[in-house]
Amino acid sequence: MPRTASSTRRHTRRSRLFRIAAALTVLLAVAGYLTVQYVTGNKGGERCTVQSADGSAGQGRTYRMSPEQAANAATISAVGTSRGMPERAVTIALATALQESGLRNIQHGDRDSLGLFQQRPSQGWGTEKQILDPVYSAGEFYQHLAEVPGYSRLPLTVAAQRVQRSGYPQAYAKHEPDAALLAAALTGRTPTALNCTPTRTAVAAADAAQVRAELVRTFGKGVLPTAGEAKDGESAGGTHGGTSAAGTVSVPVKKSARTAGDGGTTQRGWELAHWAVAQAEALDIDEVAYAGRVWKAGSGWRTERAESGTAEVRIRLVR
Repeated sequence: MPRTASSTRRHTRRSRLFRIAAALTVLLAVAGYLTVQYVTGNKGGERCTVQSADGSAGQGRTYRMSPEQAANAATISAVGTSRGMPERAVTIALATALQESGLRNIQHGDRDSLGLFQQRPSQGWGTEKQILDPVYSAGEFYQHLAEVPGYSRLPLTVAAQRVQRSGYPQAYAKHEPDAALLAAALTGRTPTALNCTPTRTAVAAADAAQVRAELVRTFGKGVLPTAGEAKDGESAGGTHGGTSAAGTVSVPVKKSARTAGDGGTTQRGWELAHWAVAQAEALDIDEVAYAGRVWKAGSGWRTERAESGTAEVRIRLVR
């Protein structure tokens, strides 16, 4: 039966509406994808990688992130270990931040939620300024986590939920493998596991004082020696904890209560070394050397011909 003019118009209108609906669906999908990429920090800037111990053989697990995410992850880890928290606590904290903010220090969220852990000023987590300080917000998370009885034996999602009181309590579990990989590297248990490739367009001379200040702010005052602990003829701003050569900051490696077992000093050294690599873009760090290995911006880790020992981590800045 031939179509009438009226039925033809209706068919044309339905086809046009269908095409518009399809186009809107595609646009919404693209917008959703871009939003996720923005929130998680994956905007084509994945210039940092963490590999499991067997990752160099082409096996194992690899996690990719931006320098901003790496720096925030390293801060979360360092704040935890400086408080004597075990690696499990660091894993829980990293998984929580991966879910809440994608390891980005975002200035928005649900209601008045802010920062890496989406903590709320109205719920007593601190002021907006405090919560947007990664050192402060990580410290608050660990303080609350430590108050959870037996948190290290609980499933990760349960422990995280006891702190966060999230409306989506099961969401943390999916981040546990990546968080565990990050924690193993950032606590120093897996040497040379973190590699970043900073980009520098116009770089001024880096500030060694800023590097020292960030070390103390993140790890606490004990990370650098006091004047009384410096070697004879040296000041606290000399070879240890200061500038031993132009543009170089040397950080002494001390065994802590957390790393008191065999290899504890070496683990502490790798924790400091990985922190420096993660902060390379933010602090204009060009080279990190520890235990006979050297990380160089742009080329990654290599073996150093002359054994550098494990007494200190050497951080060389862009000049």
